[in-house]
Amino acid sequence: MKVAINGGAFALHTQIDGVEGAPWLILSNGLGTDLTVWEPQVAQWAARFRILRYDTRGHGLSEGPPGPYAPDDLVRDVVGLMDHYGIARATLMGLSLGGATCVGVALHEPKRVSALICCDARVDSPPPYVQAWAERIALVEKAGTTAIVNGSMERWVTAPTRAARPDLVQRLRAMLENTSDQGYMACAAALQHLAYFDRLHAITCPTLFVVGSLDTASPPEVMAAMAAQVAGAQLVQVPEAAHISNLENVAAFNATVDEFMVSLQSDESQVVSA
Repeated sequence: MKVAINGGAFALHTQIDGVEGAPWLILSNGLGTDLTVWEPQVAQWAARFRILRYDTRGHGLSEGPPGPYAPDDLVRDVVGLMDHYGIARATLMGLSLGGATCVGVALHEPKRVSALICCDARVDSPPPYVQAWAERIALVEKAGTTAIVNGSMERWVTAPTRAARPDLVQRLRAMLENTSDQGYMACAAALQHLAYFDRLHAITCPTLFVVGSLDTASPPEVMAAMAAQVAGAQLVQVPEAAHISNLENVAAFNATVDEFMVSLQSDESQVVSA
């Protein structure tokens, strides 16, 4: 279903799965991917949640206004979708750019986020990071997203996985190649202006940070520093996984998030019984 955003200026492609009336879980994809990146997670949790997935603006089947975008633009998209579907509160889970977006929602709309799961992301933009994105934006502007596919695959999944699972690599390559050049560049520009790190201490909802143990794009030490800013936050590394940890090691990723979700339900039941 397409949902008009920003007064009808453009529309986002969305998909809803799961049990009607169950708690909401919103999933936000990363740069160069689409909502299908979450299929192994939807398969696991559709029986327990009402799940909203969407293609980030300029990605997949979503439209996108002219760029560049700012991080808060992407935050407003999520809030707009929540308003459209009448979602008062939800657990938010995002990976990479989607992880930063979910952090932004937790900061801007804390009462609407029941829990936060931030995966393989960073929320600041130091100069080397900004420069790296400037170089990728220039490559895409010159030759399209195909110019960055090989380098992206090296960051997204480990060498052993690339050798053993060509089907996964081809799936990820197709997502990136099918991302519009303008959508990629506009969203990449948002990554050059992340400034949430110094505000992380304001997050009060239950929070889980998840990172592939071999992620070089959003390294474990970066995410550990993020987790240290959020009171009570957990940090878990997914073994034998790089940046797209939810697809590279599905079993470990799902088990990690499942444990966190079960702990939330346990805490809620204890409050009710008390």
